[in-house]
Amino acid sequence: MAPLGIIAGLGDLPVQVAKAATERGQGVFVLRMKGFEEPGLANYPGTIAGVAEIGKTFKALKQAGCEQVCFAGIVKRPDFQALKPDLKGISLLPKAISAAREGDDALLSFLIKTFESEGFDVIGADEAAGSLTAGEGILAGNAPDADQLEDLKKAAKVASEMGRLDIGQGAIVAGGLVLCVEAQEGTDEMLRRCADLPVQIRGSEAARKGVLVKRPKPQQERRVDLPTIGMMTVDLASEAGLAGIGFEADGALIINAEQVKARAEALGLFLYGFPKDWP
Repeated sequence: MAPLGIIAGLGDLPVQVAKAATERGQGVFVLRMKGFEEPGLANYPGTIAGVAEIGKTFKALKQAGCEQVCFAGIVKRPDFQALKPDLKGISLLPKAISAAREGDDALLSFLIKTFESEGFDVIGADEAAGSLTAGEGILAGNAPDADQLEDLKKAAKVASEMGRLDIGQGAIVAGGLVLCVEAQEGTDEMLRRCADLPVQIRGSEAARKGVLVKRPKPQQERRVDLPTIGMMTVDLASEAGLAGIGFEADGALIINAEQVKARAEALGLFLYGFPKDWP
């Protein structure tokens, strides 16, 4: 079986993907993005390449015998003027910059098409690691009450609209009031901003209120950058005083699901998968 090529950034997700592929006997070749080398991947075979070293990346993956490729992990949007592309990168950079101006989703779709044009089969992290998505209904904690359901529905609507504009994938609502929306800072920083808001408009760890919702962008290429929920998400939601976290059923990756569920229940938060047709 040909090894799985992992285009890897930071975080637990690429580690989960590498572990799963190794356990099923497929093996991996990890292409670590320079400046975003995840320590948890250090013992897996692979190499390091700059974001714009596309020729080096293709050559390394082909020499390793990779047929399937998976994008996983956090890689911040680069400063295109500071990149040092190789010859292949130079030929692709103008198109990449043009796609990036349209938004993150357009850029990621361009990257996928570029890898497919080289003969690689691009698969999602959920497929590569076994199912990391959760279905509809309560995953942890108590079922949301009527007020929390209204907050979930409003946050889902806001997140959908923000996603349609290719801005972000998350929103926080408490008592019907939109407290925060996610943009380039990411979910963790959004939650930290929420925790800095006056306690009068958000919850507290003693009196929880409000919800975080994460969902894919309506037009999103789902093989990359699906919303992710992990231990840090739960901890920061707790520190912000939120009552729970909602996610679109089968539309978010739950990293280390059993530990995340246990952590949420210990902190008094619910995890809830809402229907895909919300709002």
